[in-house]
Amino acid sequence: MHQPRTYRHWVRDDDLVSFRVTVQETDLYIRATRNLEAEASQAVLECRSSLEGYIREHPDFLTSLGPIAVARDAPDVVSDMARAAYAAGVGPMAAVAGAVAEHVGNRLVGLSSEVVVENGGDIFIASTKTRLVGVYAGDSSFTGKIALRVQAEETPMGICTSSGTVGHSLSFGTADAVIAVSRCTSLADAAATAICNTVKCEEDVPRSIELATKIDGLRGIVVIKGDKLGVWGEIEIASVGAEEAATVESPRLG
Repeated sequence: MHQPRTYRHWVRDDDLVSFRVTVQETDLYIRATRNLEAEASQAVLECRSSLEGYIREHPDFLTSLGPIAVARDAPDVVSDMARAAYAAGVGPMAAVAGAVAEHVGNRLVGLSSEVVVENGGDIFIASTKTRLVGVYAGDSSFTGKIALRVQAEETPMGICTSSGTVGHSLSFGTADAVIAVSRCTSLADAAATAICNTVKCEEDVPRSIELATKIDGLRGIVVIKGDKLGVWGEIEIASVGAEEAATVESPRLG
């Protein structure tokens, strides 16, 4: 079922050009210094073709809920997803949205000094200036009240969100939002899923933070369950008011 992505109307970044690229299930919202829709569409097509071709020959890659080995000659996007899944202890498809965002983003970085690729709440960002990434956590009191401050020198990076209460993605937990940050967007996506799976109640937040510390390559994590907030790692949290919340990059949970 199609779910309107109304959260995208929260974004009002006047310095960037915004455009959308949709190919079958892939629905990207991209911001750059100029319209690169044609280049982004080509990158999506190539990425999807590589992934779909591999899945046809290796169907377990699509269905496995745990890490699996891939062929040595597997396409880059497949290898990236497999490495992320292994690091986080989840199935490779848990990293697919982040992997697509990252591959498209890397293609556009050579054409634009500013690139933000959002794929269902999973974000690849490369920037020359400080930007805020807003936090959407469903009915939690933290929604629209806090943001992650991303410094230019930290990018490119991935900021990915998983939820057990919002969105359609498979989750075995009930966290309102788990936001993972990594230089590797595929890893951030897989880690957010893995950590979200462990949160069933507010008392699980400290344990989920402990799990995050054991995932190699993860820079930081934010875990929100109800009115409980847990933060670990190289993450800077900023408070935002109602007007500011309408201007930041604000991912919906995926």
